Amino acid sequence: MAAAKKAVLGPLVGAVDQGTSSTRFLVFNSKTAELLSHHQVEIKQEFPREGWVEQDPKEILHSVYECIEKTCEKLGQLNIDISNIKAIGVSNQRETTVVWDKLTGEPLYNAVAAPVSPGPSDPVAVVASGSSVPAAGASSVWLDLRTQSTVESLSKRIPGNNNFVKSKTGLPLSTYFSAVKLRWLLDNVRKVQKAVEEDRALFGTVDSWLIWSLTGGASGGVHCTDVTNASRTMLFNIHSLEWDKELCEFFEIPMKILPNVRSSSEIYGLMKISHSLKAGALEGVPISGCLGDQSAALVGQMCFQDGQAKNTYGTGCFLLCNTGRKCVFSEHGLLTTVAYKLGRDKPVYYALEGSVAIAGAVIRWLRDNLGIIKTSEEIEKLAKEVGTSYGCYFVPAFSGLYAPYWEPSARGIICGLTQFTNKCHIAFAALEAVCFQTREILDAMNRDCGIPLSHLQVDGGMTNNKILMQLQADILYIPVVKPSMPETTALGAAMAAGAAEGVGVWSLEPEDLSAVTMERFEPQINAEESEIRYSTWKKAVMKSMGWVTTQSSESVSDFAFLGGCLHDLNQPKAVLINIFHYFLDCFQALSECML
Repeated sequence: MAAAKKAVLGPLVGAVDQGTSSTRFLVFNSKTAELLSHHQVEIKQEFPREGWVEQDPKEILHSVYECIEKTCEKLGQLNIDISNIKAIGVSNQRETTVVWDKLTGEPLYNAVAAPVSPGPSDPVAVVASGSSVPAAGASSVWLDLRTQSTVESLSKRIPGNNNFVKSKTGLPLSTYFSAVKLRWLLDNVRKVQKAVEEDRALFGTVDSWLIWSLTGGASGGVHCTDVTNASRTMLFNIHSLEWDKELCEFFEIPMKILPNVRSSSEIYGLMKISHSLKAGALEGVPISGCLGDQSAALVGQMCFQDGQAKNTYGTGCFLLCNTGRKCVFSEHGLLTTVAYKLGRDKPVYYALEGSVAIAGAVIRWLRDNLGIIKTSEEIEKLAKEVGTSYGCYFVPAFSGLYAPYWEPSARGIICGLTQFTNKCHIAFAALEAVCFQTREILDAMNRDCGIPLSHLQVDGGMTNNKILMQLQADILYIPVVKPSMPETTALGAAMAAGAAEGVGVWSLEPEDLSAVTMERFEPQINAEESEIRYSTWKKAVMKSMGWVTTQSSESVSDFAFLGGCLHDLNQPKAVLINIFHYFLDCFQALSECML
């Protein structure tokens, strides 16, 4: 019976899915795209100061080892031979920045983050509430705002009539991307400075750190990245597909520390034995796929045609629209980025991208900081009880507004409160906020591309919330389509790995791609109501801007209670609950005075 089970399985492909809140390893059947087994490990984030977000690169690496080992054990229990795993792909949080010592394999500082790019399957990022001093050996994650002053200084050096940074990279000068995080490390961390001087330092995003470590580390590890991750550094020319000398000089980044740039689908190196892996599980298996998480989801959703778009709902939201082989530069606040290049000799495809920094994270905030829900799943129940926000609007700009505004001075606000407002209305408003932010990005994409989307493909942990998906269809006023197999990010990485030259176990030809069953949500309100709600949301967004300056994030008025306090994701729960009740009491007292 076990032999028969093995006989029906085609070649298998594994995928590392490394996000801000967790790491997973998943194994797929390359002939059917069926998910056979997986394992997930939560990872910590550290907040050494307000606006700083970091992770330990060694913890990230160890979580990958653990996930691989546990998944292999589970496959064994299913009588599936792990020798059938023919390739491994890597999908990762993108802009998070790591610098390490190539002689010792030790990170030189924590990974410095960008605003949160979650593992798409995570409905809510698990964020450590405590803060700690960063250990030597950590990474800068994507929500980190420490580089704001660096960005302002650099922006003064860009001529107003020649924004060569954006024209070469497709990106605005922002704290979001890796170059300014790397510049901060070079300016502020002596261990990094010394390692660069002594030619010991290597830089990379999380994919580079993992591939280098998994292929041997200090004993011959391969230092590389793919075009999708390189395109998020602000050092990569998306036209020539090379590191750009002018950009590196502008940011004063030594090119010798940069990884080699490869396609998203080719053999980079082979898995090497690690003491962390029992019996050297998967030793010798090629690592042959690499995609930044959002590009991986685009591939996993099979958005291979011009104009196809997907939105991933996790800690943040990321909406990508395939623009084909041409770069489309946005006039409405979106990013131009590399979508994928599925082979050394294959063409590069581009995408327009809009990001919402706070999506699932707003649910976590309601749970951990306000305490109005105990689990993330409860929000659907609360929202269902009222079926409306009753005029309440929630703009969760905890670390500024991203696309299409790119406004770092914004902070979170809840407005439109009355004495009737309760936690159910605020829960509903939080879900609406995710949908309104997505609508803003989609509107910008439609204007840039000139072709309105007929439907939106969705994935990510939050898509399990049926209220959210129905709200999204209502607010966009187009159908929302969800695949029954939700692991699209890992699937995309596996597809790239299995399709690589020299592996060849996964065909990406249209006629060979497995059909995916879909769940469809149709709009259930009229267009006029949808537009009224959306225009009111935009008024609320305007109110959220201008709360802070780089000189002082505390320089808001004492009377801007809720707006001023919502800027801190880690405000103690008791403080926020008191503020919340104070605000409601004020409204009630005011209404009584008016009677």
